[in-house]
Amino acid sequence: MNRRSFLKGAGALTVMVAGGGVWRAWDQGVFSIGQGPAYEPWKNWRDATDGPLALVRAAILAASPHNTQPWVFRVTDSAIDLYLDTRRNVGALDPYLREEHLGLGCALENLLLAAAANGYAATVTLEPGKLEPIPADPQTKLVARVDLAPGKSEPSELYEAIPRRHTNRAPYNPHRALAPDFLEELGRLPGDEPDTKLFLFTAEADRKKIAEVSSAANTEIYSDPDVQRGSERWVRLKWSSVQEHRDGLTIDAFGLPPVADAAAKMMTPRMLGWVASHSKQNSYSQLMLSAPLIGFIAVRDRYDRQQCLAAGRIWQRAHLFATARGLAARPCNEAVEMVDHERALGRPASRTALLNEITGDATWQPTFVFYMGYPTLTAHASPRRPVEAVLMPQQAPAD
Repeated sequence: MNRRSFLKGAGALTVMVAGGGVWRAWDQGVFSIGQGPAYEPWKNWRDATDGPLALVRAAILAASPHNTQPWVFRVTDSAIDLYLDTRRNVGALDPYLREEHLGLGCALENLLLAAAANGYAATVTLEPGKLEPIPADPQTKLVARVDLAPGKSEPSELYEAIPRRHTNRAPYNPHRALAPDFLEELGRLPGDEPDTKLFLFTAEADRKKIAEVSSAANTEIYSDPDVQRGSERWVRLKWSSVQEHRDGLTIDAFGLPPVADAAAKMMTPRMLGWVASHSKQNSYSQLMLSAPLIGFIAVRDRYDRQQCLAAGRIWQRAHLFATARGLAARPCNEAVEMVDHERALGRPASRTALLNEITGDATWQPTFVFYMGYPTLTAHASPRRPVEAVLMPQQAPAD
């Protein structure tokens, strides 16, 4: 959005940005959506022909919880090791780092799509084990190894969709149903994974039930001060903070219309907090119900590391598939986060029971909830750290 079109459409907001406010508008990136070093990885991800590092350039464009980007890579000519950086966590919202492992699965999926497109035959080995509470001391844990050998270059529509995949938090078009063939192909995305399954819900009654459970979970979990603190440290309200940290949640990614996005950037954190506290309580469920599809990615054991990574791969695959077909998607995982929360606090597993009610099969444990539909607004990219920042220290290339 350029300055001319912004001022033309902003109406009364132009009064607010008069005088010194114009400087704040520029300083807060009102006219610079998707610009600056924080967004370069989306634009130059295929510019370099640097062997296996090209795969990492694709991997870092994957989804991750709160855009924490919890990945670290060790790269050689014949293999890439993927590690979890436990420092990059959201605290009490994800007490077992389950969602961070889902994010690593997303990165692994992008990496493997890039391997095929760049002429590598890739063999994946996942580290076994159970998820544990966040360690007191920062650690870097190996979760997967990808061995590389020469192969045939095989680009795919999912690979081509990598730079266009963005989480869309705006309302969707509730009057446009998803095509049956899309739903059929989506349901086949898990492939022959024995411990993962997709549950797809399109009936209104099912979606209402899931939206109610999710909205109630969202309200309850964010009422916990520990959850709020862990989450808020990843919110980047200042444009300078976006460019400095190159991670986290930004105003541009909130799914606001252009004028509202600009107005939010002009507000102080206190003003934004007031607006959020006075928003309608049912707005989240309304957002979910604007989508014609709500889905669960389920596993046999949501605290098994390998199954977590597999579920993350499926989510990335599903989101890329939706992007390739012109659809939007968003996680809505608060109900499963409440499963973690109740477990960590030793409370009765009430959310587990509600999710089992919805699936009708207690042998499958939902670990990721999402919704999909046709967008009403274009989603913006989230900031990304450069490749140099996610390599093992001894691998950072010399200047």
